[in-house]
Amino acid sequence: MITQVTIDKIFETARIEEVVADFVQMKRVGGNYRGLSPFTNEKTPSFYVSPSKQIYKCFSSGSGGNVVGFLMELEKMSYPEALRYLANRYGIEIEETQQSEEQKEQRSRRESLYLVNEFAAKFFANQLLKGEEGVRIGLSYFKERGFTEKTIKDFELGYTLQQSDALLKEAQSTGHNIDLFKELGLIMENERGLYDRFRERVMFPIHNLSGRIAGFGGRTLRSDKKIAKYINSPESEIYNKSKLLYGLYQARKAVVKKDRAYLVEGYTDVISFHQAGVENTIATSGTSLTEEQVRQIKRLTNNVTILFDGDAAGIKASMRGIDMFLREGLHVHTLLFPDGEDPDSFARSRGAEELHRFLNEEVSDFLLFKTRYLLEEAEGSPLKKAEAIREIARTLALMPNDVDRNVYVRESSKLLDTEENLLLGEVNRLRVTVTEKQYKRREKETPAIEVVHAPTKVGVDLPLTFTQEEKLMELLLKYGEKAICFCMMDENGRPSEPSEEPELVAQYIVEELNADELTLQYPPFVSVYAEFQKAVLEGQTVMPDIKQFLRHEDQAVVKLVIDLTDERYKLSDWEKKGIYPKSRDVVLEREVRESVLRFKEKILQGMIEEKKTAWRENALDEEASMEMFREIYELSDMQRMIQRMLGQEV
Repeated sequence: MITQVTIDKIFETARIEEVVADFVQMKRVGGNYRGLSPFTNEKTPSFYVSPSKQIYKCFSSGSGGNVVGFLMELEKMSYPEALRYLANRYGIEIEETQQSEEQKEQRSRRESLYLVNEFAAKFFANQLLKGEEGVRIGLSYFKERGFTEKTIKDFELGYTLQQSDALLKEAQSTGHNIDLFKELGLIMENERGLYDRFRERVMFPIHNLSGRIAGFGGRTLRSDKKIAKYINSPESEIYNKSKLLYGLYQARKAVVKKDRAYLVEGYTDVISFHQAGVENTIATSGTSLTEEQVRQIKRLTNNVTILFDGDAAGIKASMRGIDMFLREGLHVHTLLFPDGEDPDSFARSRGAEELHRFLNEEVSDFLLFKTRYLLEEAEGSPLKKAEAIREIARTLALMPNDVDRNVYVRESSKLLDTEENLLLGEVNRLRVTVTEKQYKRREKETPAIEVVHAPTKVGVDLPLTFTQEEKLMELLLKYGEKAICFCMMDENGRPSEPSEEPELVAQYIVEELNADELTLQYPPFVSVYAEFQKAVLEGQTVMPDIKQFLRHEDQAVVKLVIDLTDERYKLSDWEKKGIYPKSRDVVLEREVRESVLRFKEKILQGMIEEKKTAWRENALDEEASMEMFREIYELSDMQRMIQRMLGQEV
């Protein structure tokens, strides 16, 4: 297990604004950062990061937490995985306590799958750089493409041997669980037995956004047309090709910095561009663009340039990509390479300087590109031109911004040589259908947001006293260490003069609950309350602080603390306006005292209801019934007394 010293060092070193910026494009707003939520498909930014508090808060999904919680929520990491990711990012050496065999077996399944992929990637890379066959075939291929040793290592490129069980034997000799290799599609099985899935191929590891290897793409170097040129890892618990973009991990910082992403088709296109200094380049890896991939790009930038290599089929497929980007409100540009060239070949043959000039000077607006392309296809055919106009109208109807859409309608009508009102009418007609579809999609995708501050865990119901416990938690977290003079109650339930001896708020709450042998019931509240209770019983004068709980392993506790202590709105300084309210201590004393009473009153209400239910559900003899009625009367009498203390009419 990771030592507490290491965990503290990670939290002290990691900056949440830096980590989140790897995944979300944000702008500074006052002392905070704001951006689009990475958890929902929202249009208006409601995701905030506070550098001073080192927390994030997402108002569209209701989630919130610290830097570790962010990685756990977004990348589905376990607590140890998130800590290791941060330690690696900030160059922190991890100290671990000795693990028992049972603890080793309990390591997360996802972590085991990632470790298997990392093992395979290192094996493939070692074969490429040091193996006789790998150097002769694989490394020669990459060098022919102009890839440097640094580029090869940055992208963790590799090679798989012609031998059918090279990886299998290596995994067996090192004591790995072969079932995990089979689950990830690295090893296959048929009637003859086990064998390697990837053989005699150069290998491209596919990283997720946090840098872990989720899968692989393998390219054959043989000319045999019966063999698939590329094969990818099958879908698994950690690899979903519709959600991943090749090179996004390596490109993410450059995409945010330059506020633009270049979208290409293949692995080598990405690598050649990166080597030429165009590091904000990513690829769909030969698969059709998906909405999940579009949203990943949108987190980092609102500007995308789609690069075409002149292949007609590829252009038509990319046209669908333009529509997806427009639907999500991104600004799209396009660039067409000369005949016979693709991004990879152009970068290699022309050099970095010529590539940068070409990208800057030859880029065009998506509308100009698409209109010209459709008109060229429709040349000489009125029917095809009419279809081209309808196609442009369909594209324009996808644009969510009214101003942008109207400007493009005006320009499109000129390019298409058609009346603006005619095109606008068709666009508006299509907008009705588009808007309905977008609304239904958003309604389906947007998760329901809990009304309560701390949502229930799966299988855990909110206790009857939840609201009262929540208030006690807020008071403990905000004012637990504050000393004030509390009032005693007279025999009529009225508060007397405050005592002369001040008492900590936490001490008052704990001692009041202990006196009646009461405790909290909601699990995250119990965890926090236990720390205060321990400090009070040990006679400590320093109470647990918010910072301590913001580093808690249980993210439900972290979210609870954020929800109860993060004030989105600040109260006015009334004294500057000539208004002098009661002192905060006076108000706080009453708030604490009454909050404890309300908690006790709710506990009594629950006990009374339980006894009434038990009496109704069980046939009791006369003596037992009388005893039950006596208990209910005593509890009700106590409840009425507390209600009088609260000033309620009984």
